[in-house]
Amino acid sequence: MTIREEMLKLAQDARKAGRAMANLSSAVKDEMLRRMADALEKGANDLLAANELDLGAARDKGLAPAMVDRLALDEGRIKAMADGLREVADLPDPVGEITGMWRRPNGIQVGRMRIPLGVIGIIYESRPNVTADAAGLCLKSGNAVILRGGSEAFHSNRAIGDLLKAEMAAMGLPAAALQVVTTTERSAVLELLKLEEQIDLIIPRGGEGLIRFVSEHSRIPVIKHYKGVCHTFVDASADYDMAEKICVNAKVQRPGVCNAMETLLIHKDIAETFVPRIVATLRAKRVEVRGCPVTREFAPEVKAATENDWGTEFLELILAVKVVDDIDEAIEHIQRYGSLHTETIVTRDYGNSQRFLREVNSSVVMVNASSRFSDGNQLGLGAEIGISTTKLHSFGPMGLEDLTTRKFVVLGDGQIRS
Repeated sequence: MTIREEMLKLAQDARKAGRAMANLSSAVKDEMLRRMADALEKGANDLLAANELDLGAARDKGLAPAMVDRLALDEGRIKAMADGLREVADLPDPVGEITGMWRRPNGIQVGRMRIPLGVIGIIYESRPNVTADAAGLCLKSGNAVILRGGSEAFHSNRAIGDLLKAEMAAMGLPAAALQVVTTTERSAVLELLKLEEQIDLIIPRGGEGLIRFVSEHSRIPVIKHYKGVCHTFVDASADYDMAEKICVNAKVQRPGVCNAMETLLIHKDIAETFVPRIVATLRAKRVEVRGCPVTREFAPEVKAATENDWGTEFLELILAVKVVDDIDEAIEHIQRYGSLHTETIVTRDYGNSQRFLREVNSSVVMVNASSRFSDGNQLGLGAEIGISTTKLHSFGPMGLEDLTTRKFVVLGDGQIRS
């Protein structure tokens, strides 16, 4: 078959299987997810062997250490994938939930019921855990899913998909509801993006280039999981110890992920004390700091920041630092350079914390907590499909409910319209 025929057949099979998934009971879906979780742990050696093929290729290509880290699996990350599936299994099933019911004057009852979206296509890069996370969420919410990971994780994604599909087949479930695209041809993505009659939603996860490519070529509605230019604003009233702890965690723990801090904003009233302190701490942890002129006045050793740095998602141990006059300038900077992902204020001023929550227009806004908590699992959603920076129809970390829509249901007793 041609690539076009192959993608069409794959999507048609997913559409048919999706109708069956929509009617599965919660008990069956939960058992399926728990069996999948067990299979991942039992198959850890096979997954690590497949992942090593991808890691070897990544090193040969000279990918940055942070990008290699995004790609890598180990026993801990495999267990985390399995635990994510178990957590999704433990969550309430949104499918069939009546989210409201009211009676009209003529006696009919009107309500809204949650139903699956249908077939979801996910196009993503690097992290193979997305294969398990996305599969678990889509299947639990009664959808079929088509997964097209990046070529850099080809062997890992395929190995994970094979384990998950084997469990579905063993239970007599429609394994075609979980499709992993097994070609690295770029044309396969283009063909998938044309299949608006078979695929209901496309979710791209990855770098800016991937998001723009998908958005420009898709005939299917797209929920963008755009870049994470995340800010932390240290207010004048902040506790220094708390601020330092939050900033170090937000930048250093895993710099190659979308919820890592990329820009630090510091109130001018504490700059003389806090700038040299935080710069010294970050540099000791091998962070390259790029600062505005005021930052460099108090920490002359840092590099000069350029205009381009303020809107950059570095995804490595690089941080832009700017001293701002007040909370107004901090919010204005975030609105200008942010990507609607995650923003944090560190403050002991209640009024400023509330202003920040109200006025910062990002999908996740935090007070006195690391941006690294911007994650579906950490926020209680189980595994996440990603973090949407598109306001329709979902905004922020996407869990089970975000993979459903609602239809109207009407209960009557013979009423007719006059």
